[in-house]
Amino acid sequence: MARNLCNYLPCHASSLQPVASGGQHSESSAAYFSWPTSILMHGAAEDRANYFGNLQKGVLPGRIGQLPTGQQSTTLLDLMTIRAFHSKILRRFSLGTAIGFRIRKGALTSIPAILVFVARKVHKKWLNHNQCLPSALEGPGGVWCDVDVVEFSYYGAPTPTPKEQLYNELVDGLRGNDPCIGSGSQVASQETYGTLGALVKSRTGNKQVGFLTNRHVAVGLDYPNQKMFHPLPPNLGPGVYLGAVERATSFITDDVWFGIYAGTNPETFVRADGAFIPFSDDFDMSSVTTSVKGLGDIGDVKVIDLQSPINSLIGRQVVKVGRSSGLTTGTVMAYALEYNDEKGICFLTDFLVVGENQQTFDLEGDSGSLIILTGQDGEKPKPIGIIWGGTANRGRLKLKSGHDPENWTSGVDLGRLLDLLELDLITTREGLRDALQEQRFALAAAINCTVGESSPTVRNLPNKKVDQIYEPLGINIQPFPSEGASGSGVNALSTDIEFQVDTIELPNNVEEHQFIPNLISMSPIHRTEEDNPERKNLSALINSSDEDICVSLHLGDREPKRQRSDQYSN
Repeated sequence: MARNLCNYLPCHASSLQPVASGGQHSESSAAYFSWPTSILMHGAAEDRANYFGNLQKGVLPGRIGQLPTGQQSTTLLDLMTIRAFHSKILRRFSLGTAIGFRIRKGALTSIPAILVFVARKVHKKWLNHNQCLPSALEGPGGVWCDVDVVEFSYYGAPTPTPKEQLYNELVDGLRGNDPCIGSGSQVASQETYGTLGALVKSRTGNKQVGFLTNRHVAVGLDYPNQKMFHPLPPNLGPGVYLGAVERATSFITDDVWFGIYAGTNPETFVRADGAFIPFSDDFDMSSVTTSVKGLGDIGDVKVIDLQSPINSLIGRQVVKVGRSSGLTTGTVMAYALEYNDEKGICFLTDFLVVGENQQTFDLEGDSGSLIILTGQDGEKPKPIGIIWGGTANRGRLKLKSGHDPENWTSGVDLGRLLDLLELDLITTREGLRDALQEQRFALAAAINCTVGESSPTVRNLPNKKVDQIYEPLGINIQPFPSEGASGSGVNALSTDIEFQVDTIELPNNVEEHQFIPNLISMSPIHRTEEDNPERKNLSALINSSDEDICVSLHLGDREPKRQRSDQYSN
């Protein structure tokens, strides 16, 4: 019966677009984000076309009513490749697609499938032939998978985001009633509140110790210093200053994120919503805990390998601790959600999680919370991602007949985000202690280096001695833009403000970074500086971020822009 079901979608329906779930101090709920203007700037459009063109040879079209005879897909990479080859067919009438297992009666099976989300699912008898999706799709080498049509109850126009309804001892503690702060605690900028995701340390620069949360939680348009507080900023209530955002990212190209081309569209981007905030020098680090309240100690990051079996991720139970809904449990239902916006630009997000027992996995304000795989065989729970949003105000999944549609939660791959921002996770008390000591050593070395460079030159050395000292260094001094020219004074608000200007690095087609100058501490040393020892001595004195032009993606209904103060309007 399931194989005879196809989809129907009116041509005016919008694509499936999750919405960020950071809480707002104001009442606005629309969301605006930014991404690089075009992948053509990376020179990868032609490479992408050639890649799929070469692999396309021998790939058979989709089959309606029959299964292929080759090998059934077994890995996440198999499913992503098959979907990429047939993206035009899949997008014809769908809201979006994801990869995972076939769903029957609300439960996951062990049948690998591409999930196709549609507004209305009906029997093929009531559809034209060209409105039916194939029951299976085949990729390179004859590897194939099922096609599973899943109904998404689309609201059409976004509804107000559900407000927090949960109040208990755990949640009250996360919002400021505890004497310590850690994963799950409330953090807030001047306009937005969210959840502290993880304690981290920088791999570069002064090896700062800080925390990770969503970019849309930490970065505000009207506040160029990007300060973060717990539990509230001083203009709204009691709280202490935690630190200022040093680096952040919003969207990244698929080839950089996954290491492969995830789609044929030359403009394909992945949601990488993260920000790193080093703790300020005067913050009391004795109040920081590595234990996750309500859960306990956690293990290292679970790396998502695309060549791993599908069941290594899909169907796994996960938990999260957030400042709004506290401790909740859910299941990873799918991976790599793909949808197109109204301009034809393709977007992906890593995890789709559905709460257990018809309960939502997150509420507004839980943005930034860790998504943690429950432990197996005595292992510690392992984090795999951080929450960035969901579909609560745009629609719900209809998974079980006779039950209400369910909300899903969207998450960012934690391992890939840490690599992008050049961070390492801190999960133990000993690890935190060692990281703080390493930070002190790095800071002392930077100060000594700066003092050494500013010291007067010894003039009584023989010329030959001077040559012996300076010739081997081979330092090539290059001009750097002044801090005032970095464009860092204008940044983007969490879920409601349209990005006007972003400071984004696109070094040699490798990665997209946004580095935000920190008035408290020095900017991070870039990866190129790690490879070039001669430039390390300059890293404490300069900020090498470049300014790039970005455009904005409207993920919610547009609301009137807030008037910016005259101080920043220029």
